[in-house]
Amino acid sequence: MEQSVESMSAVPGRMYEAWNRGDAVGFFADFAEDALVAELEGSIYRSRADMVAAQEVAFTTVMKGSRLVQGEVLFARVVSPGVGVVHSRVGILMPGEEEPPPTRFVMQLLVMVWQEDRWIVTAMENARLLTMDGMVALEALNA
Repeated sequence: MEQSVESMSAVPGRMYEAWNRGDAVGFFADFAEDALVAELEGSIYRSRADMVAAQEVAFTTVMKGSRLVQGEVLFARVVSPGVGVVHSRVGILMPGEEEPPPTRFVMQLLVMVWQEDRWIVTAMENARLLTMDGMVALEALNA
């Protein structure tokens, strides 16, 4: 395999497929053992084992039966030899829903490194995708 943008861009798709199977190990299969993840609610995970454990709990509780849909890579770039970034966006569909609401889209920024002849995620930030109207509504709740 080569250090291509295409091979880097394939990682989020594999993550989405694993999520849709309820496979926490598969979801983090492209992550380094010591990867860092910042989740949308502020949790920080410092190892793949911790990420898998937290995701397994989520798959049996709050995210049970959920699916990731409408996933897309918005940009991917090799920033220097062996280092790249990927920005993706995806919707979360809960059981019984046909379309995720606009408030249930998230985006990920993945920092990738080339190791053992493949791209590995070394850090990821998971963030909620909010419209300007959504942000104004949230601010109004705090007023």
